[in-house]
Amino acid sequence: MPEETEANPPTGPTVTPMRVVIGLCLIAPFVAMLWVGSYAKVDPTFIGIPFFYWYQMLWVLISTALTMIAYKLWQRDQRARKGGASA
Repeated sequence: MPEETEANPPTGPTVTPMRVVIGLCLIAPFVAMLWVGSYAKVDPTFIGIPFFYWYQMLWVLISTALTMIAYKLWQRDQRARKGGASA
């Protein structure tokens, strides 16, 4: 197995704080939706819609925002890894 040097950088996956944040952004909606006990109730209602329904619809918007954030962070991470510091 070759040694890791500047000429031979490591090729395995790299875990960075930014990648951890990206992972959390992508996992959060799944955790929120799979934890049904947290939102399986009627009250509080919002404009007559039970909590069970409007909470899930809110997560559609939150999931979209978190996915966009994860994508932008991923782009920034890839630019940083290639050495391009332009934003």
